[in-house]
Amino acid sequence: MAEEKRRYKATIAGKHYTLIGPGSTQEFDAVTKMLNEQLDQINRLQPDISTEDAAILLAFNALADQVKASAQQIVDQQEA
Repeated sequence: MAEEKRRYKATIAGKHYTLIGPGSTQEFDAVTKMLNEQLDQINRLQPDISTEDAAILLAFNALADQVKASAQQIVDQQEA
């Protein structure tokens, strides 16, 4: 059975969003917290970066991690 979609209000980088998607409130809370922590870290390392550029850098890093994890899964399956 498909997971039910829900509305979730998040504040990310000081801006308010209403997100709609599957997942629990705890999952949305965890993602929102991680997003804000990582954006804060980027802003500490590069104080002059725009919010848009910080978000793009964060998205790039997240996708790079996803690609690495996918590649590792393939290697693990080939070794099994």
